[in-house]
Amino acid sequence: MSDYARIVVGTDGSKSSMLAVERAARLAAAFDARLIIGCAYYENKEEANKALRQDSVTILGDENAQKNLEAGADHARSFGVENIELAVRSGTPVQALMSIVNDNNADLLVVGNRGINSLTGRLLGSVPADVARQSDCDVMIVHTVK
Repeated sequence: MSDYARIVVGTDGSKSSMLAVERAARLAAAFDARLIIGCAYYENKEEANKALRQDSVTILGDENAQKNLEAGADHARSFGVENIELAVRSGTPVQALMSIVNDNNADLLVVGNRGINSLTGRLLGSVPADVARQSDCDVMIVHTVK
């Protein structure tokens, strides 16, 4: 495994996403890496309803996304990470994560496995499967949901 200098992790504020934040934080602390915690949001309900999959938490407005990011940062700090940045993006979770990864030239993207084994995930795709296909950096899918 190579050294990771920039690690991105996505959170939607859920308990399972905080498990991914924990794993990313432990890695960031071990590698003395910058941890970028990202969160996607939709501008309004109409935009959210256009999304094909409804397996992820729907966050309306950037203020709600910012609250999730701050909770994620607090959680990450409890594992010894000091170099933390927060990134919020409008759009689907996949679009947002890919934008954050690319904007930060990330070395590693950490996501939870929610949706990957669901029927919807198998038919329409899931956030972890889609980012793994699209990402140019390493992707770690953390087992957060059984």
